[in-house]
Amino acid sequence: MKLNLIFTALMVCGSLSAQTDDPIVMVVNGDPVTRSEFEYSFNKNNSDGVIDKKTVDEYVDLFINYKLKVAAALDAKYDTLTSFKTEFAQYRDQQVRPAFVTDADMEAEAHKIYNETVEKIGPDGLIRVAHILITAKQQAPQSEWDAAKVRIDSIYQALKNGADFEELATRLSQDPGSARQGGLLPFVQRGQLVKEFENAAYALQPGEMSGVVQSPYGYHIILMKERKMLEPFEQHHDAIVRFMEQRNMRDQIASQKVAQLVKESNGQVTEAQLMEKKADELSAQDSDMKYLIKEYHDGLLLYEISNQLVWEKAANDEAGLANFFKKNKKNYAWDEPRYKGMAYHVKEQGDVKAVRDCVKKLAFDKWAEALRSTFNADSVIRIRVEKGIFKKGDNALVDSLVFKKNDAPVNHLKDYPIDAVYGKILKKGPEEYNDVRGLVVADYQEALEKEWVADLRRKYPVKVNEDVLKTVNKH
Repeated sequence: MKLNLIFTALMVCGSLSAQTDDPIVMVVNGDPVTRSEFEYSFNKNNSDGVIDKKTVDEYVDLFINYKLKVAAALDAKYDTLTSFKTEFAQYRDQQVRPAFVTDADMEAEAHKIYNETVEKIGPDGLIRVAHILITAKQQAPQSEWDAAKVRIDSIYQALKNGADFEELATRLSQDPGSARQGGLLPFVQRGQLVKEFENAAYALQPGEMSGVVQSPYGYHIILMKERKMLEPFEQHHDAIVRFMEQRNMRDQIASQKVAQLVKESNGQVTEAQLMEKKADELSAQDSDMKYLIKEYHDGLLLYEISNQLVWEKAANDEAGLANFFKKNKKNYAWDEPRYKGMAYHVKEQGDVKAVRDCVKKLAFDKWAEALRSTFNADSVIRIRVEKGIFKKGDNALVDSLVFKKNDAPVNHLKDYPIDAVYGKILKKGPEEYNDVRGLVVADYQEALEKEWVADLRRKYPVKVNEDVLKTVNKH
C-alpha cells in the first residue's frame, strides 16, 4: 500500500502524547517541532525490530529531510489538489467514522440482532437431532429406492431391538459429515431443513425416535436429542458482538448515522463537512488522533511530491538515465562476461536463420514483439524463446553453446528439437543503461533525491536546539 511505503521508507512521524514540559527541539522553515514529536518518530523508527538502527544524531538529518519535503509540498500547494483532498479524506474518515458510533449504539444493534433471531426461530424453538441416512437419488430408478428402503428398514428393526443408535449411525449412515459424530447434527430452526425431515423432527420430544422418514435425499431415522428456546440475550451478548465486529457493522452503523444527520440538516450540512468537524473535535480531545491524522496528511503530501520529483521522474527520464549511466558506467561493470541475446528452440532447421534475420537489425528491446508477431502470431507456436542478459549458470543452452561448458545439462524441448542461440558476449560490462535498467533507475533516483534535499537545505532555514536534542529519551 502507498501508506506503508510512505511511513516506513520515508520516516513519517507518528502520533504524539501531549506533555506539559515539551520544549522545542528544532524549527524547520518556521515550523516548531516539539521534543515529544521527535522522540516518537525516533523511537518508532528505531524499535527492536528495525535492522538499521540510528543514533539520535544520525536520525536528526533524516527527520529534517522529511520536514523539508513536506514544507516543499505545501509551498507547491499539493494540498490544494482535488486528488490529494479526496485521498486524504478517505484515510482520515476511516479513522473518524467509528467515532460516530457509541457503545449504546452497538448495544442497541446487538439487541436488535438478538430479537430478530428470536422472531425468526419462532415458537417451536431450536432442535438438535441425530439421524441415520440411506441415500437414494431423486431421479434414480425405483429399484434403487426399493433397495434403500430395505436397508433402512433393517436398521430400524435393529434399533427397535435395542441396537445403539450412535454406533449404527457411525457405521452405516451415508451422511458422512454427521456419521463421524454418531449422526449428530447442530442445533437448527424451522426453515433450515427439508420439509419432510423438519416435520418429522419437530413432532418428536427429547429421547423419541421417528419411524422411517423419506426425503429427497433418501430415507432417514431421526432421534431427538434436545429441544430448547434461545437462551437470554446476556448469554449470547459476546458472540453477537464478535459477529458484529467481523461484519464491520460499526462502520455500517456510522454510515447510517451520518446519513441521518445529513438528512436532518435539510441540506445545510454535507457528509464531508460532518467528517471534517468530527475530525477537529477528536483532534482537540485526543493528541494521538490529532497526530495520526497529521501523519496521513503529511505522508500523502510527501508521497506525491517525491513521486513527481524523484521516483516517477527517474523512471521515465530516458535521456537522464542514459546520461547518468554514461557518467557512472564503471559502477556497473561485471566481474565476468554476460551474453546479451536469446536461447531459442524451433521445429524446423530453416527457422534457425529466420529467427536471426528477424531481429538482427532491431534494437534489443524490440526483439520480443518482432518474434511474437512473426512466428507465434496465430494458434501455431513455431518457436520457444528465452531472451535476456545471461551470466554463466542462468541458462543451460547458453552455458553450452556460448560459454562452452560441456557439462551443462541442456533440456531439449520435446516438440522443438533444434536448439540455437543468437546475440553477443559483453566482456566489459553493459553497453547501454537498459542492460542494467533497474540498477540505473535506483541509483538515478538516489542522485535526484540527494540533489533535491541539498536544494531544500539551501532554500529553507533549519535551526536545531542542541541542548534539547541532548535530552531526547533522557528526561
